[in-house]
Amino acid sequence: MKYSLCIGAYKEKDVIYHLEKVKEHGFHGLEYYGWWDLDLKQVVREQERIGVGIIATCTKIFNLVDETRRDEYLAELKQTIDACKILGTKSIITQTGNVIEGVPREIQRNAMVETLKQCAQLCEEAGIILEVEPLNGLVDHHGHFLQYSDGAAAVIDLVNSPNVKLVFDVYHQQITEGNVIRNATNYIDRINHYHIADNPGRKQPGTGELNYINILNAIKETGYDGFVGLECGYTIDTDKALEEFKQTILRHVEPLAV
Repeated sequence: MKYSLCIGAYKEKDVIYHLEKVKEHGFHGLEYYGWWDLDLKQVVREQERIGVGIIATCTKIFNLVDETRRDEYLAELKQTIDACKILGTKSIITQTGNVIEGVPREIQRNAMVETLKQCAQLCEEAGIILEVEPLNGLVDHHGHFLQYSDGAAAVIDLVNSPNVKLVFDVYHQQITEGNVIRNATNYIDRINHYHIADNPGRKQPGTGELNYINILNAIKETGYDGFVGLECGYTIDTDKALEEFKQTILRHVEPLAV
């Protein structure tokens, strides 16, 4: 499997600093969410120099359940795809937005599926994966439409495109439903990307209740070879936390990890 850091791992440091740290720690990419803040051509030059790049970014808006915003969403997705082509980024993360009060869930889900089908055509043409991310509604994202793994997988099945898949965020799914290993592996054919952080607190793996040696090994045993992103805060100096992660967890999953 491949491992990515997320922007913000080093507070108040820019994208170039983060790319340098990705390389320094032997990881494989950076997730930078607000691509519109970047000088794309400069980042391309720095990616070539450093030898690692941005592997995922985000859509400008997060709203799939409101059909009145479909045209806006698609227009901004096209902009994101164009940015990804420049950067060489192959994944775009999106979220569903919150439940619209007074509108039946089925209507909102149907609106989301239709929007994602139109997104799928754009992404298939570009060779880019759009990743839908369920979020927990208990702690961090009250009212978010997609929260459960089975419901999210059902949406992906209805869209039926190899270019629309899921981000499985272990932190969010632990809060929402638990049963992490079973869900993280049962839906492997719908998942393009994993995020990891511990719970409670959303800090680095090893600081909470989740057994990341078992979780990562279970994911690896499915044959998954994509990205696992450390989307977490840190309780100690980031460099020290990453070294601890490699020595106490990752070396039990990736034998060559140092």
